[in-house]
Amino acid sequence: MGAPITLYVDSLFLSPYAMSAYVALTEKNLAFEVRPIDLEAGEQRMQPYQCRALTARVPALTHDGFNLTESSVIAEYLEDVFPPPGHTALYPQAPRERARARQLQAWLRSDLAALRQERPTETVFYGAAGQPLSDAAHAASAKLIQVASYLIGVDQTSVLDEWCIADLDLAVMLKRLALDDLPDPLRAYADVQWQRPSVQKWLEHNAAARA
Repeated sequence: MGAPITLYVDSLFLSPYAMSAYVALTEKNLAFEVRPIDLEAGEQRMQPYQCRALTARVPALTHDGFNLTESSVIAEYLEDVFPPPGHTALYPQAPRERARARQLQAWLRSDLAALRQERPTETVFYGAAGQPLSDAAHAASAKLIQVASYLIGVDQTSVLDEWCIADLDLAVMLKRLALDDLPDPLRAYADVQWQRPSVQKWLEHNAAARA
């Protein structure tokens, strides 16, 4: 059975970072327990959660008594502890391709703040229409489309030769523009990611949380 694994996520299943960690675990075909944390009630700042999550954020992973936060770090940890070929690869094996995937993840988490603010994940999961983008968010949108268009060609279904966890992270960001002007190749790419069984399982949790 292996050591127990617990993933702590937001109770509304809206966090793109919790989604990324959930997809990573699911792609690895690992057995794990999901425990929701009520962010609106401030549970992330309360005990016992805060002693498990050093940064008091979601997601958090507990594995055999070891606690870890930050979704990209969780994915890297899972890749190290449950490596291919025994488990599905989350990252390419070639150093340069692996670095490119991690670069994309780091950029998506550190840039485009105006777009994340004006097209929150309610846009992604609920289809909620937002107001017209501000100049700052429009600039962020243009930057996202420029970078994604460089990486994704027509009929291309992954950034690199094979799927990696960065594909999920990029798709979530592109889905923020689902009701805006998004080039067809990028829309098709994001839709393909959305059909992965691991993503569909997260969407089921999201739907149940809304019910």
